[in-house]
Amino acid sequence: MTVLGAIAASAQDSRGPVTNLPLPRYVSMKAAEGNVRRGPSLTHRIDWVFKRRGMPLQITAEYGNWRRVQDRDGAGGWVHYALLSGVRTVLVEPELLTVHTSPNPNAPISAQFESGVVARLGTCSIDWCQISAGGYRGWAQKTNLWGVDPAEIRE
Repeated sequence: MTVLGAIAASAQDSRGPVTNLPLPRYVSMKAAEGNVRRGPSLTHRIDWVFKRRGMPLQITAEYGNWRRVQDRDGAGGWVHYALLSGVRTVLVEPELLTVHTSPNPNAPISAQFESGVVARLGTCSIDWCQISAGGYRGWAQKTNLWGVDPAEIRE
């Protein structure tokens, strides 16, 4: 199967042709640095380097040992699967995100995270997710996080 054939097939049935996992799906950067290539092989040019361990990424296609990923801004390319982790993280989007002790806007505040903070993702209900970063944890409204689908439920 050609690269384009694999990509087209994965887009149609929304399951990766290599892993049979859902596409798109979220992962995180396992490595502190990862080359982002124009195509799925070492012979393709490096367009840039992701330099943030734990950064959430969305896998949009797969081919052999390569995954096409994109970040919150839509920037991306092909990354070797060994640089990625199944550990889920999210990116805080608002300027200042208030995190509560329970999934309720009237619950006591447990922390505040600044825009761009990478937090570990825990349990998610339809509207809220439990997140943790820097020794702080709490519940945040899902709409304030990048790296989790709006309809995603996690236990």
